[in-house]
Amino acid sequence: IVSDSGVDQDVIAFATDPWGACVRVMFVRDGKIVGSEHFMLGGADGADDAEMLSSFIKEYYSEDSRVPRELLLQAAIDDADILEKWLAGRRGGPVSVKAPQRGARRKLVELAADNAREYLARARAEEQSEMRTRMDGLAELAAYLRLNAPPARMECYDISNLQGTDAVGSMVVFEEGRPAKSQYRRYRIRQVEGQDDFAMIGEVIRRRLARAAGENPDPRFARLPDLIVVDGGKGQLSRAVKVIEEQGLQGQFAIVGLAKQEEELFLPGKSDSVRLDEHSQGFYLIQRIRDEAHRFAITAHRQRRGK
Repeated sequence: IVSDSGVDQDVIAFATDPWGACVRVMFVRDGKIVGSEHFMLGGADGADDAEMLSSFIKEYYSEDSRVPRELLLQAAIDDADILEKWLAGRRGGPVSVKAPQRGARRKLVELAADNAREYLARARAEEQSEMRTRMDGLAELAAYLRLNAPPARMECYDISNLQGTDAVGSMVVFEEGRPAKSQYRRYRIRQVEGQDDFAMIGEVIRRRLARAAGENPDPRFARLPDLIVVDGGKGQLSRAVKVIEEQGLQGQFAIVGLAKQEEELFLPGKSDSVRLDEHSQGFYLIQRIRDEAHRFAITAHRQRRGK
């Protein structure tokens, strides 16, 4: 029991750091805390605490019709009277928006603020750990493949078909070791008949690189990768290298072929494969991008076959 007011309350508090904020919404019903939610916000672009709270409340309650009788806020907001009228309309009854300074209500706000600070600190620690893991993976790949620098942009290509029919190619993109899904692309194979995975890989890479060249390059494809990963062995790699040479882009980026059976990496002009430590972050990263390209290609193939 945290309150004897008998009034339903939402308690809204926050914690901030240079990268954004965590807002905690705590639900008090019949004097008991029955639940809570947290929301991670990006940079506030110079907004003060009151502006951030006001914006959050408008967005949160525009989607949630469960408006309580009282809102208890960590900081006072300038448009509280306007918000009260708007919230009352959504609730169908009066709503009070307060920033208590003392007493039981203030203790509730401080509890929510403490929770927000703890969650924000934990979230930032997890982000730092995840970033270190990604950076370690990129650095290990650079070392294994003898690249000049960790590959900031990686593109992986795969083909999915059923005995040569309904063939689809996929391109997935990882930037700084993370999927950039808005840049994924599917390619319906147009120029290859029958079961010829080598030629299909060549077609997809040719079409992708062509969008980055010429007099009017497509800005969505203008940035070339630092590393291309081709799902397949020496045959797929050789065809991809030939296409890159035809486009006059040899030396502009690194390229490897990844064979499924033994998880081997093949490099152009090298007879022996490279095998990553299967417990290394570089190995996990190369598996992730290959599996993502495979998943994306299979999904596209099934959709096309279904049609």
